[in-house]
Amino acid sequence: MPRMTVMHFEQGDRRLVADLADPLPIAIPLDFGGPQPAFFGASRASSQPLRAGSFVGDTRAGGSCNCEEVSLAPHCNGTHTECVGHVTDERVSVTESVRGGMSLALLVSIEPVRAADAGESTDPPPEPDDRLVTARGLAAAIDAHVPLAPEALVVRTLPNRAERFWHAYDGPAPAPYLSREAATLLVDRGVEHLVLDLPSADRADDHGRLTAHRLFFGLPAGSRHAPDATRPRASITELAFIAPTIRDGWYLLDLQIPAFLLDAAPSRPILYPVRFE
Repeated sequence: MPRMTVMHFEQGDRRLVADLADPLPIAIPLDFGGPQPAFFGASRASSQPLRAGSFVGDTRAGGSCNCEEVSLAPHCNGTHTECVGHVTDERVSVTESVRGGMSLALLVSIEPVRAADAGESTDPPPEPDDRLVTARGLAAAIDAHVPLAPEALVVRTLPNRAERFWHAYDGPAPAPYLSREAATLLVDRGVEHLVLDLPSADRADDHGRLTAHRLFFGLPAGSRHAPDATRPRASITELAFIAPTIRDGWYLLDLQIPAFLLDAAPSRPILYPVRFE
């Protein structure tokens, strides 16, 4: 008989059960030797065998074992999680900011709206054909589920294509991003951890404003001072991929992050299905 691993817990007056035997990874596997996503003009992530004296870290080249040196920009080379240190002078690390453990997460699917039709704002103002994740769309998607307060929100944008595994986001048409109202809604709803399948919560070319990031971290416009942030424990995960087979609804989010003392690090978010008792 197969082993069942479940966890019972309470959220408010609701009793829930999580199936820990059914992990659903939503990170893009980073292929150092093959296709990979690209953003902001960064060099592709790469690896090469370590060479030290007569040692070569490649068994195919006569080495005793495999050992590679890796070069990557976490913000641009695949699924990553970032903290308020992304926009502050103080070198705040994601390891210090993001506590371990699991968070109650809601997965929603959203179709970004053409900016000219959205009726919402960004700073700087969007181009008419930019596509926005709107507060209206987020509110409708969140409110369609059982009224709990999610600690984490996972946003899958539509259409959801497999090309996210290798897409270059440096073309003339920017990727969808959050409106000011959408970022404000997330803060008002108490969302602490935001997971996106987009390369950034903001437009890539936004004149350095990073408005949605600042709103989500509670950092005033123009401030680069970490103590000014009212939400220093918040995190944003970008460039995730949520497979079409994973249904919208409630999950536990295990946000796995290596202990890098950087403002961002490659991450492996995992969802565990949750049901109500």
